Amino acid sequence: MAGAAIHIVRLVRHDDVGHWAAVKDAETALLTADVRRDPARVEALLHPGFVEIGRSGILWTRREIVTALAEESPDARVTPQTDEWEFRRPSAGLVLVTYRLSTPLGHSRHSSLWEVSGAAPRLRFHQGTVVPTASAQ
Repeated sequence: MAGAAIHIVRLVRHDDVGHWAAVKDAETALLTADVRRDPARVEALLHPGFVEIGRSGILWTRREIVTALAEESPDARVTPQTDEWEFRRPSAGLVLVTYRLSTPLGHSRHSSLWEVSGAAPRLRFHQGTVVPTASAQ
C-alpha cells in the first residue's frame, strides 16, 4: 500500500504439523557441517534408496553423498540461511518440502521428499536448483 511491501502469511491447521517440524529439523541438520561430516548421522537421515540431483545436475546415490559429505572440509562450509519453507503431503507416509537456501554466493531452491512412516523421518529424494543472480527469487 502506497509503495510499502505487503507480506501475506497463510496459517493453515494440519494434523501433520508434528511430522513437518521433525522433517524441517532433519533437513536443516543436513545443512550443518557437523552432521554432514558424520557418516553415521547422514546414513540415519537418508533412506537406503536415497538419490539426489545436485545443483550441478549430477545424480548422486546415497553412498556417494555419504562419502562426499564426510570429506568436506570443516572450514569450507558455513551453514546457509533458509526461508520460504513449504510442506505438502503427496501421500500417506510422505512429506514434500520446498525452501530457498541463501549463501554469500547466491540463492538456490530445494525440494526434498521425506518418508515419515517410521520412527524418524528419512530422506528419499533431494534436488537443488540455482536461482540466477538477476532474479534472486
